[in-house]
Amino acid sequence: MTVLAALSEGDNAPPFSLPADGGCRVSLAGFRGRKLALYFYPKADTEGCTAQALEFSALAKAFTRAGTDILGISADPVARLDAFKRKHKLAIPLASDETLDVLRAYGVWAEKSMYGRKFMGIVRTTFLIGPASRIARVWPKVKVRGHAQEVLEAAKAL
Repeated sequence: MTVLAALSEGDNAPPFSLPADGGCRVSLAGFRGRKLALYFYPKADTEGCTAQALEFSALAKAFTRAGTDILGISADPVARLDAFKRKHKLAIPLASDETLDVLRAYGVWAEKSMYGRKFMGIVRTTFLIGPASRIARVWPKVKVRGHAQEVLEAAKAL
């Protein structure tokens, strides 16, 4: 299976409407007029994904002061997201894309390999989306440590 074309700065962010933790739904349209730090992560409650969610949660108030919302998306079912959020007392919303439609639209569902085994999965990627739903910045293949702070600085500058 091939990787979809990557989205670039200036592109319109693909619209979405997804189920989220707490029984809510979130959509790109719901963030219009505000900046959005949209991050895609492989699996809830794994080491790297937990560290990333904790970093974004720790900076949630600073993001709010910068006029920026945060949303994490994975292919995990909502029940797993609810448990992940409760367990780690996360201060950010998490959405579920079990159909993989949004993951594909953003080009983050791709072939990966580990220990010589190839498989399809989520490539950890963050998009900073501006108030008019245009992509302002893309961080592909994110390294977790310090990433949330880097996104916050970019959001402040936008």
